[in-house]
Amino acid sequence: MKRLISIFILLLILSVSLYAQDEKKEPEYGWKKQVVGDLNFTQNAFTDWQQGGEDSWSWALNLNAKFENDQPDYNWANSGKFAYGESKVGDQGSRKAADEIKLESVYTMKFGPTINPYAAAGFMTQFSKGYKYTDAGKVAVSNLLDPGYITESIGAEYKPNETIKTRAGLAAKQTITSDFPGYADDPETAKVEDFKNEIGAESVTDLNLKVSERILYESKLEIFSNLKATDEIDVNWDNTFSAKVSELIKVSFNFRVLYDKDIFYKRQLKQTLAVGLSYSFL
Repeated sequence: MKRLISIFILLLILSVSLYAQDEKKEPEYGWKKQVVGDLNFTQNAFTDWQQGGEDSWSWALNLNAKFENDQPDYNWANSGKFAYGESKVGDQGSRKAADEIKLESVYTMKFGPTINPYAAAGFMTQFSKGYKYTDAGKVAVSNLLDPGYITESIGAEYKPNETIKTRAGLAAKQTITSDFPGYADDPETAKVEDFKNEIGAESVTDLNLKVSERILYESKLEIFSNLKATDEIDVNWDNTFSAKVSELIKVSFNFRVLYDKDIFYKRQLKQTLAVGLSYSFL
């Protein structure tokens, strides 16, 4: 995990050095709005196919929204990420392949050219019930708002250019559960808790690097450290490479690293390669 974070820090340093000499452009104040939807579908069917194989299909729908109000004395940035998808192989029932709801709002006061104070709030959960599949069958392990994560933070933001910005400060993180209290329960107590509040420090870094006219690399590294256990750092690192083939067709590769010792003692990895339709609503 430390090696992955070190690699990301090197990418940040490279990005800052590459874009530090960018010409200053006159800022365009006011609301900036963007809503982009992606729909990906894959299907395989076999009839008398002697080399073997099973019928399969998968689909995924992603919606990313950004609403930002930039003014001379403040910036208010709001974003939302919504994803859901399913897949089916052979005679197995359909299974969830993607499920995420993530909201974030950051308010920054402008006192200086690059470093300014901020206040932020975030929320994360999923749409539907999630299962763990075993030889004995499936077992439910999560659901809508179960768990749900809420964060609040204040601190300082550093934004040297439009490619990269990072913020760090004090934060509070709440975990809410109902039917699956394991996400919030403290195993050292006899009572089973369905709510957990953590006070600590956070660091959030956003990278938006335009590799070429049609290729974009977007990365978000979120780190939270509980002050009671500074050796247990929660990490959520989301990376997406996207290439625009045409006005409607896009290829994307997503790689996500998640580490939270309260959920699982090992780091979790997820990767998705998708080709599908992309449409900008705003």
